[in-house]
Amino acid sequence: MLRYIFKRLLMLIPIIIGASAIIFFILNLGGDDPVMLLLAGTEPDELTIELTRKELGLDKPIAIQFLDYMKGLLTGDLGTSWKTGKPVFEEYMMRFPATVKLAFVALSISVLISIPIGIISAVKQYSLFDNIGMVAALLGIAMPNFWLGLLLIICFSVQLGWLPSGGYGGLAFLILPAITIGTDQAALLTRMTRSSMLEVIRQDYIRTARAKGLVEKVIIIKHGLKNALIPIVTVIGNQFGHALGGAVLTETIFSWPGVGRFMIEGINKHDRPVVIGCVIMLCIMISIVNLGVDIIYAFVDPRIKTDMTKKVLRGGGLKCQKGQQ
Repeated sequence: MLRYIFKRLLMLIPIIIGASAIIFFILNLGGDDPVMLLLAGTEPDELTIELTRKELGLDKPIAIQFLDYMKGLLTGDLGTSWKTGKPVFEEYMMRFPATVKLAFVALSISVLISIPIGIISAVKQYSLFDNIGMVAALLGIAMPNFWLGLLLIICFSVQLGWLPSGGYGGLAFLILPAITIGTDQAALLTRMTRSSMLEVIRQDYIRTARAKGLVEKVIIIKHGLKNALIPIVTVIGNQFGHALGGAVLTETIFSWPGVGRFMIEGINKHDRPVVIGCVIMLCIMISIVNLGVDIIYAFVDPRIKTDMTKKVLRGGGLKCQKGQQ
């Protein structure tokens, strides 16, 4: 397992390099001069423009700029913000705890809503509960996050005055953005839970368990849900990984000081190091969460752990054979 984890961590290297190259060169495709955008609102002379360009390293060819950035990245340096002059990694980590808190609460809401509804809908297929649950899930998937967020603000902040419309603080500030993200996640997770459970409860071993006289709840939870967890865990992992990368629209609407809002601020201010740094961190977070999901697979289904071991051993065997040759 440790060798498998190490190999997966090594795979982060080409992912980070590829993501960095794509976002770096895309940002350079724009026709606007970043120096003039940074100095907007002033009347800089030619000397100021040239000094700023040299200070930011923009006087070099694009390929050299990228190589310089990658050299810094190898030492854990995501660059320095053009606007604030502070290290991007430092500013990112200042905002990361707020995003983790929001992502965890939103995912908890999603799981608590979706899994019970998905299980009941599968057990009572085509019933009134199933129809209502699937219609609600379809509406949740089709409903844009920013629209739901604004609707919640109008209802619970403007009209009722129960909750703050934005900002960062205690539980009251967390409820509306967490519901906004959690509702969207719950819609997809509900449908996945129902689909996975329907496939499992039709298997022969479920019929055998019923024939043995086991209690229906034991059959559904112990035998059904446990074997249906693989796709459910996959969806939960993907949702949590993207939430850790920052819910851009939700954090912006609710003025939540997370990494998603940090990225938007970087885009609006044409702060290239901030944008590139946020994208790289998003790739890292999603990759780490996916690795965690793969490890959870091994505990949910022991056969997967056996397959992982075989792959690692097979890879080691091939290396030994090449060495002997």
